[in-house]
Amino acid sequence: MNFTDQFPLLEKYTYLDTASSGLLSQRQVNWRRVHDQTFFEQGSLFRLTQAAFLHDVKATIAKFFNAKTENSFLIPNFSFGFNTLLEGLPGGQRFLLLTEDYPSVNYAIETRGHTCEYITMAEQLEERIIDHIKTQKPTVFAFSLVQYVTGVKLSLEFVKDLKALFPDLLIIADGTQFCGTTAFDFEASGFDVFMASGYKWMLAGYGNGFMFLKDEIASRLFTEARKRPSPTEQFLQSKSLLSVYFEPGHLDTLNFGTLKQSILYFEELGMGLISQQTQSLSEKAKAAFTERGLLTKFVAQRKDHSTIFNLALSIEKYQKLLAADIICYPRGSGIRLAFHFFNTEADLAKLLDVLSN
Repeated sequence: MNFTDQFPLLEKYTYLDTASSGLLSQRQVNWRRVHDQTFFEQGSLFRLTQAAFLHDVKATIAKFFNAKTENSFLIPNFSFGFNTLLEGLPGGQRFLLLTEDYPSVNYAIETRGHTCEYITMAEQLEERIIDHIKTQKPTVFAFSLVQYVTGVKLSLEFVKDLKALFPDLLIIADGTQFCGTTAFDFEASGFDVFMASGYKWMLAGYGNGFMFLKDEIASRLFTEARKRPSPTEQFLQSKSLLSVYFEPGHLDTLNFGTLKQSILYFEELGMGLISQQTQSLSEKAKAAFTERGLLTKFVAQRKDHSTIFNLALSIEKYQKLLAADIICYPRGSGIRLAFHFFNTEADLAKLLDVLSN
């Protein structure tokens, strides 16, 4: 399929930087134009239906990821949601983290003075996680499902198995570099808490994200606040305690409406097609990168990988990529590339051709 009608930038550039920022589609731009024109014309009258509008957005997101609407929350980004969640967890937690994970995960925990233990990103990763939990018994495992620098991914099957092995372990994940690449069923997953920003693989622009909770953890958050009186203002009567914390103040109908438009587009395309395209292209890219010695041994030998790759390239080679209108970005010790459903085998062929010269 050709997606240049929705993403005209693809006519000029080979866009391999979704791991930094997704693209807005033409249909989203059109929707946003109508949204703002209506706001311009109606002023405060435009916001009279915002509560119903935002509830519809939440219901759409919850249905798309099979989460309970009452346990789903609209957040401006992962970092806000995660920091708020940490404030609501019962005290005395011991966190298991992955080294070199996204700072919004590790830094937020470390700076609150929690006890932290770490698993290095190296061979036998899953086996070492299980062994550590067996022997050290942390209470929380918090991590990015897909690592933002290397693209290393913990599979949904592994997380589900982990929850079965350690049912009392609280499993919290950042899905920002995952959501939008394949279908995901939250209720059937091993996660207790799952959240993501929408501006990357969800192609939803900035200022929107979402959080899902399983029933058990939802009932355990902000226990002290539950002992205090709820707000008495009439306009807050419809908000649950968790909504007061995770969805405070005014929510932006433009940003969250854009996220809904993305989901409607994904549903129209079909997550089966999106998953097939991203997986097929990523597998071919991994094989080509491995053959050329551009991946670390750890990444090259892993059976499953994400849509993100970090290649061992010089700055000179990176400049050649930019000169060839290939958009990518340095991360860590290499150059990070990412493939979404709008990328093609021709994009991969062009990339490999530049890398070969």
